[in-house]
Amino acid sequence: MDFHAAISLSLPICLGLTAMGVGLGLGNAVSSALQSLGRQPDAMGKIMTLMLLGCALIETIIFYVLGFMVFPLIGKI
Repeated sequence: MDFHAAISLSLPICLGLTAMGVGLGLGNAVSSALQSLGRQPDAMGKIMTLMLLGCALIETIIFYVLGFMVFPLIGKI
């Protein structure tokens, strides 16, 4: 297997694994927030704010993968 074939196969796998990890992380965060709201509905504002902040930070992982792994290698494929 040459260099171009290895990169062409590894980039979609890398993006797929990253997307799966981000999806699991977001699902975990939302699930925990909903459980917290069920236990203590008075703290809805704080819980939702922290959940949205956490979700935004989790989603930046995809952009880091795109920026550091995919975009520099696009011209080499």
